[in-house]
Amino acid sequence: MRVLIVDDEPAALERLEVLIRQIPGVELVGSAADGESALAAISDLRPDLVLLDIQMPDLNGLTVASLLPIQQRPEIVFVTAFEIFAADAFEVEALDYLLKPVRFDRLRQAIERAKRRREKTAQPADPLIDGRAIWVQTRTGSVRVSLSEIDWIEAAKDYVLLHTSTRSYLHRSTMSALEKELRGAGLLRVHRSAFVRASRVREVKGHGRAITAVVLADDIKVPVGSTYAFQVIETLSLTAQD
Repeated sequence: MRVLIVDDEPAALERLEVLIRQIPGVELVGSAADGESALAAISDLRPDLVLLDIQMPDLNGLTVASLLPIQQRPEIVFVTAFEIFAADAFEVEALDYLLKPVRFDRLRQAIERAKRRREKTAQPADPLIDGRAIWVQTRTGSVRVSLSEIDWIEAAKDYVLLHTSTRSYLHRSTMSALEKELRGAGLLRVHRSAFVRASRVREVKGHGRAITAVVLADDIKVPVGSTYAFQVIETLSLTAQD
């Protein structure tokens, strides 16, 4: 996986470089500090994935992404310090949206998704096997996200992020509304701002009602709220018996 990083802050570039070098199978092909340089580097280097800052002088990251030809565009993961750009980021078909300071587990997840998406595009589409789904609005219409594909969900102000194995989707909803919609779908509420698929949990941090987080199969660490601890332990125990 060939990766290009774009950020106008030297410290942010350095942090991304350090994190990327810890992920096997990833080649850092270059970096850029502004939008114009990013467009030139993407054209010259042909990366598979671009980690793209949003707030930059002259051309911002959203503009850069919109100027790239769809047929030749690499996967885009936006990196920003502000949640307010989430809706705009997914309007240009971003693979993922990472908040600064970037967590290693989220960066690794984004890169793994990019790999899976590239592998998936070379294969015929699978038939729909799960009738339950969430329809997510996009700039061109709506896309169907099967509930069985969702690994975990997190709140993002007036939206939620639906995380699948190959990308994230921004969906306008509340966590309370989702909780009713997700009943019986294998997704467990572990925090006021997070659901996880119970079958994807491989580790629990802490013991009993003092558990603090669950770790998913992709090494994503999701916090567990104290009011949800008993439900989490009970559900995971039932899952282990099945």
